[in-house]
This record gives sequence, C-alpha cells and structure tokens, in this order.
Amino acid sequence: MGSLGGNVLPPQPYLKIYFVGVAVVSFVGLCFSSFFKKKNQVHENPNLLQSLWLFFYSCFLKPHNGDSKGNQQDALESFYKKQAGAYDATRRALLKGREDMLSLAAAQLAYRATKTDGSSEKKRRVWVDVGGGTGWNIEAMSQFVDVGEFFDSVYLVDFSPSLCEVARKRFERLGWENVKVICQDARKFRLDDHEPASQGRRPSPTGLSLFSQERPPHGAADLVTMSYSLSMIPDYYSVIDSLPSLLAPNGIIGVVDFYVQSEVDVSFRNYTGGLVNRHVNFFGRTFWRAWFDVDRVALEPGRRDYLEYRFGTVLNANTRNYTFGAIPYYIWLGSHKGPASSSLPHEIVEKVDALVTESPYLYPANHSAALSRAVERAAPEIRSKAFDAAIVNISSNLPLPSFFYQNHHYRIYYDDQLKKHTQFNDEYIYAFTWEDTRVDERILNLKSDDVVLAITSAGDNILSYALQSPARIHAVDLNPTQNHLLELKVAAYSALPYEDFWKIFGEGKHPEFRSLLISKMSPHLSSRAFQYWLNNHHIFSKSKGGLYDTGGSKHGIRIFRWITRVFGCRSAVKELLAAKTLNEQREVWRNKIRPALLSRLVSKLVVSQESFLWTALGVPKNQLAVIEQDHAVSDAVCGANPRAKNTRSHAIWEYMVNTLDPMVESTHIAADNPYYLVCLDGQFSRRCHPDYLSPQAHARLSRPGAFDGLRIHTDELDEVIARIQPGTLTVAVVMDSMDWFDPGSDAAAAQIAKLNRALKMGGRVMLRSAGLAPWYLKEFESQGFSARCMGSRKDGACIDRVNMYASCWICTKKENLAPPTPTSEVDSAAAEITSLEI
Repeated sequence: MGSLGGNVLPPQPYLKIYFVGVAVVSFVGLCFSSFFKKKNQVHENPNLLQSLWLFFYSCFLKPHNGDSKGNQQDALESFYKKQAGAYDATRRALLKGREDMLSLAAAQLAYRATKTDGSSEKKRRVWVDVGGGTGWNIEAMSQFVDVGEFFDSVYLVDFSPSLCEVARKRFERLGWENVKVICQDARKFRLDDHEPASQGRRPSPTGLSLFSQERPPHGAADLVTMSYSLSMIPDYYSVIDSLPSLLAPNGIIGVVDFYVQSEVDVSFRNYTGGLVNRHVNFFGRTFWRAWFDVDRVALEPGRRDYLEYRFGTVLNANTRNYTFGAIPYYIWLGSHKGPASSSLPHEIVEKVDALVTESPYLYPANHSAALSRAVERAAPEIRSKAFDAAIVNISSNLPLPSFFYQNHHYRIYYDDQLKKHTQFNDEYIYAFTWEDTRVDERILNLKSDDVVLAITSAGDNILSYALQSPARIHAVDLNPTQNHLLELKVAAYSALPYEDFWKIFGEGKHPEFRSLLISKMSPHLSSRAFQYWLNNHHIFSKSKGGLYDTGGSKHGIRIFRWITRVFGCRSAVKELLAAKTLNEQREVWRNKIRPALLSRLVSKLVVSQESFLWTALGVPKNQLAVIEQDHAVSDAVCGANPRAKNTRSHAIWEYMVNTLDPMVESTHIAADNPYYLVCLDGQFSRRCHPDYLSPQAHARLSRPGAFDGLRIHTDELDEVIARIQPGTLTVAVVMDSMDWFDPGSDAAAAQIAKLNRALKMGGRVMLRSAGLAPWYLKEFESQGFSARCMGSRKDGACIDRVNMYASCWICTKKENLAPPTPTSEVDSAAAEITSLEI
C-alpha cells in the first residue's frame, strides 16, 4: 500500500465531505452569479428562488465595495443595487412589526383627527417616511387608511437611488399622485422645500447665510416614520435631531427596528413607557450585534436611547421575531418632548397634578392667570407623585414620564420597578369583581357631585359607579395589572362596538383581539397597559380558556372543576345552570353538588390551606384570623348542640356553608347571579351578566367624555388618600381591605385618620368584612365616624348575590380630627375657573 510519507495522515471521510461541500457551494455560487450578471438587465422582478439567492449573496457573500469614495450613498448602493428588485420579497419575514407600527400610527392619527381645534381652515395632512426604501411601508399603510385620500402629501426620503427607483415604479402602478419620492440625505430634507407656504408656515429663507438658517422647533408632518432605517444610519444623532423640525406640534413619530439592550441600562428611567420584554440576555446581545454588524446594521442601544431622549414616548413595545431565531425588535410611537396639550411642560404637569389631588385647579378654562392663584390657595401644598417625577425630569432636560403624553390622563404615573408592584409578577388576582354592584348602588345612591375613591379590583365596580355619573372616581390598586384590566375595559368602551365589547368581556374571548388592540384600542391605553395586553393577547385569542380562566382566582375555579370531575358531578353543574326555576336549582344543589363541594375532606385537604386561600381567593392571613375568631365564639362551636370543632378546617367549612347555602337557596344563578355563573360556566350570558356589560351601559359609557372624571392610581390606599386635598372626598369604598390589617399595629388607625381628613363632613366609608363585627369598627368610632350595619349573615341570611362576606358597613364622618379639615375651595374657585381641557 502506498504511503503519503512523513507525518501526514490520510484525509478522514468527514474532511472529504467538507471539501466536496465547499466546492459545490462555490460552484453553485459562481453559476448563480454568472446567471444574474447576464440577466440583471431583464430581471427587475426576480422569482422567489432568485430573490432568496440575491438576499443570501448580498448579505453574506458579496463584499462591500462602496467605500472607495468614502460616501454613505455609495455604500448603500453597493449593498442594495443588485437586490433592489428582490428587496420586498426577501424582507417580509425578516422585518417584522412594520404593519403593527403603521396600524398604531394610523389609529393615533384617526383619533387625533376627531380632536381638531374646530378651525375653518382645512389642515393638510402630511406623512414623511424617512429611509422608506422601496415604498413598501406606504403601500402597506393602505390596509389601514386610504393613502390617496387620507394624506395630502406623502414624502418617501431615502438615500439609495436603486431603492428609490423601485418606489417610483410602485407608486406609478398604484396611481398615487400625492406620493413623492425624494432621493436625498435625510439630514438635509426640509418640508418647506416641497410643501406650499400655507397654514402659518413661513417659506424657506433665501439669500441668507447657511449659518443663519435655524431649523424651526416643529414642522407640518402629522406622521414621521422610520422602518428599520435608524439602525442603518451611521450619523443617527443628526438625523434624529432633524426630526422635530419635520413633526407637527400634535404629530406622531413611529419607529420599528432591531435592538439589543440590557435592563440595567434602562431600569432607572421613568420615561420609556415600560420595560416589558426589553431585556435581552448577554448571549443575545453579543450574537445579534455581531451577526448584523456583517451587513453594517448597528444594534447598539444608544440609537434607541437617543430617540427616547429627544421625544416623548406615547407607546412602546418590545417583542421577538421567532421566524429567524427570536431577533429582538421594538415598536415605538412618540411625540414632541413638550406635550401638545399645553404650551409649556410645566402647565401639563400642573394640570395632571390637580387631577390627581383634587386641587382647586380642577376647574380652569381661562387658566393662564388663574393657575397661580389656584395653586397658591391650595395650602398646605399637596403634590402627587406624578408631579414629583415630572419636576425631576424637567429639571434634568428629560422627557416627561410617558403617562403625560397619552391621549387620556386618567392613568396616573407610578414607578413600575418598585418591589411593591413587581411582587405580583405581572398577574392580576381578580378577572372579575366579587362585590354585588346592585347592592352597592342601592346603599351608596351616588349623586352628580360625589367624589368617590374605590379599590379597582377587576374594575367592574368602578364601571358601575361611572354609570351613576359622579363628579370624580379615584380607582386605586397596588397591583398594576388590575389597573391594566380596568384600562382595557375603558378603552374598549371608547373604541369598540358593542358586539366586540361583549365578546371580549362577556364571553372572555375574541379571535381578533390583537388586531383590535392595535388598530382600535391603542390610542386609549397608556404605554404600560398596551405593553401588557400586547404581550398577553393570547388570553383572549386562544380557543380554550379565556379571560375568566386567568388571574389568581382561576385556581379556585379550576379546583372546583376538578372536584366535580372527581366526584362525578360535572353533569350536575350543567343541570344547575339549566335549571329554569329556583326550586329546580335547589334540588340539584342539595342532592348532587353540595355533598361533594362541601365535604369535610375537601375543606381539610384543599380549601382550608393558607396558600390556597391567598392564591385562589385572595384571603390573607389576617382575614383568615377574623374568620377563625368568629368561628371560635359561634353557635357551631359554643352553642347548646355544637356541630364543629374549633379548628381552621372546620372554621373554613362553616364559612363556606354560610356563604353558599343561602346564596343557592335565594338567587337564581342562571338568571340573576353573574358572579357564580361565570365561575361555573367560564363566561357570562346575554341573560345574566354584570350591569356594565349591558347594551345600555355600553351606549352610555361609549359617549365622548364618559370617563373624564376617572383617575386610576397604582399605589397603596394610604398613599393616595394622603395626597388628596382634605375635605374633597364624599365616598370611599374600601371593600374588605380593613380585614388585612394586623390588629396589633397602628396602621388601621392611621388609615382611618387619613380617611377622616380626606372626607367631607357627612362623607361615607363603605366596607365589607369576613367578620360579623370586625374589630376596627371601634377605631372608626374613636376617630369621628359612626358605624351602621347594612347587612349581616346572621341566622343564615343572604346579604347579596355574592354573599362572600359576613357583613357590610357604612361609616359616616360626624366630626373632624384635630387639626380641623379645611373647607374645600372648589366652590370659590369655580366662579373664576370653570372647566378643564387637556
């Protein structure tokens, strides 16, 4: 056998395969290159195979040879010239999020068009697409608006002649004469060179030194977009700096692009509009930057950071393109740094601060002079956390928090990075509210001058109060996602017809939820709420589950279903829901369901466990202690014929019996008890649902201005009460939150004292309790309140359709604590300052 000689080993089989593979790829590449070289004159619209090869060759094989002149345009042409005709075919799957950005922008424009100032002169609507390439974005916008009619002028600005030529042919084919393709450096583009000198705009100065020409602070473009172009611009600072001079005062800028960033970079910023999914891990940051750097696409975070610094954030979303290995990309909508609703940043800050704190500035129309007088009268000075955060940002020349740039100011600023908010792990506990709104309406009987403070929960009760049209509603919840749920409901009222509204919140499902969220509801949501629901759109769009199979309360509902399956009574639940009369329902309950659900075994092993009570039902340990204390002195333990032991499992079993038996015996679930219907069936019915889901409620709450009096606070009850002007509240609905206090601490007394100071004389606190006579009633009485029981479960009574609480109370303010609560100055301010418009 011949030898290769020396120390050279014979080639291994896998090396031979490798060499053959390299040879084949090289040969095929040479053939394709030769083929395209011959055909490049005739193949302006290559087929799919040719497009894919052009994309692969241009991105990974073809050397960049456009640097000989040191010119960015030559560098772009080197990259795009060969693949210009195939650009759109090869980028559809790679450049995700473009349609979403356009849809979001179109929704903002459509909403803002309804808020015009009423001037007789028709304003031209202008769109500038910076780095628009082949014009794909502009054609794609036709899915959302009629581009030829909606916009008076559309300018595509791009620096690549090859891509601009493709765009010109596109718009000739579409017949859109209002679209103009400008092959120019974006830094040099000025609208005044192309738009007619009208609507108060001055024409470009002529005959002046170039050094004396300053860009105006704003322009005339209602929309400016950048779609995967910011990451390809070397001198991005100057391009971003040029955009404010293009954007109209009330205009929108939309950007979609690749990015990588660590949460460490942005966790301390309060103006980014939320951080959901923004963090990219170390491997992802390193890999994607290196990968895109091959094609001179720069993913360093400074580009996005500077964009967010120069503009105010309206909406922001971070997501991934899973088609190509989870490439991170973001969608961002912004506006001018100074909010358009005021001439100066400090004015909008004062306005929003007044909305939060119930200060006299709630009433201005001619506010220019009245502002200082109204604020000066508000002594001692009380400021909101939104005000504190805004002052810090303004003094540092930073944008305001994103809440200040929203179309509606009912969601109040909060720091979403605080542990007290992150402890909930982005999950709400309640998908629906467990308080009977019919009973609340009867007890409270709200009037048009009432100022109400209530815990948000799932927001159903807040919407019920809104139907009674009080002057103001302050919704408070420490869990941000509970407030996101309320925001979603408010946005759905504002943007959706009743049938879509019913599918989302009546049935808990809508296959088109994501599309409706982006194209309809987004202008009515804060950035953080939008981020949350975009990230969790599957809750509504999945074929199984739905809204009412989510949240912490889903655990209790699922365990009930598990119990009915184990005990073979699932069919009995269907019988219960199909019962046509109350007597039929009682028979099914007594004979088929009650023996399983209220068995001592289930109570001991499942329901009485502290972890289950908190996770599934939201019962904290202090409230559990209230239940056990009442049980220890009840007739079931201490009566003449005791039937239970003084243990936790027996206490919970007795509490369940006193909750469920009277409810089933007194209310017809299928016809008039939506709270248990949704637990058993996973959705409401057209026959049985909360009042906010009725067509009449939708017609009323979908009117313009229906939620002008709503304020949504994400904070502790104590913090919100402390920052409200004394003597302004008339009603505070605290649900069962007083049960959560430790009887051995002074926290309950401190909150009651704050309630006394915030309430007007005669103001009421409505509360529910797991106890028949809760211990803190004495605290209320010692701090200027009188307590009155509005319902008690003594002797097996059913106090409302939920019957979950043992008692309901109204505590009325009878006297002030020292120092006396100052008289509200609302009436005196109203003569001078009559209305507020943001």
